[in-house]
Amino acid sequence: MDSRLDTTFAALADPTRRALLAQLARGEATVNRLAAPHDLTLAAVSRHLKVLETAGLVAKTRQAQWRSCRLVADPLQEVDAWMEDYRRFFADRFDRLAEHLADHPTDHPKETPP
Repeated sequence: MDSRLDTTFAALADPTRRALLAQLARGEATVNRLAAPHDLTLAAVSRHLKVLETAGLVAKTRQAQWRSCRLVADPLQEVDAWMEDYRRFFADRFDRLAEHLADHPTDHPKETPP
């Protein structure tokens, strides 16, 4: 699983690839449609999509002359599961901070905006 997580995180490390995934989260799209909001060539977008496809985050389908892409969420669910321990860690820390602040109210006057 670590190898797949490594591949997923490597694919997610690039902001363009994250933007492409965000587009695909709204539904299937062609490469041309995915490329439209980006200042990239179709070849560059295709290379980004290939990285996402290799990571298992994107699947391509072909219908007649159209090649469409769709989001595959399974690797993201694995990332979410991996992050669960960290989510609990931070939730616990925030709970302890809230308890501390409740037990030790500040004596400082509240600042008022100018």
